[in-house]
Amino acid sequence: MTDKFEVRYTAAARDDLLRLFDFLLDRAQTQDDFDAAQLAIDAIEAGVASHLSRTPFIYRKARESPFLRELVIPFQSAGYVALYEIEGGDVVNVLAIRHQLEDDYY
Repeated sequence: MTDKFEVRYTAAARDDLLRLFDFLLDRAQTQDDFDAAQLAIDAIEAGVASHLSRTPFIYRKARESPFLRELVIPFQSAGYVALYEIEGGDVVNVLAIRHQLEDDYY
C-alpha cells in the first residue's frame, strides 16, 4: 500500500515533541532513561508517519468535526496522543501531541 496522505507537523506540535523530550530528560536517572526519551520521540514520529499517511480517517474523532481526530500511540506502560486534522483529500496536519496522562493539549 502506498502513502496517500502527506503528514505535516505544525510548529505547536514540534514544540510539544521538544517539551515531551525535555520532560523525559529532566527525570532521567540512568542511561536507559536517557535512551527511553529518544525512543519515545521515535515511537511518536514513527506512529504518526505510518498510520496517518495511510489511514487517517479510521482513528477516533476529537470533538464535532469529522476531520479533527486523535491517534493513540502506545509506548511502554502508557503512550501518547496526537491531535490532527485532515485537510483536503491528501494532507494531514498534526496539531498537538501530549502524553496520555496529561489533562489536555496545551
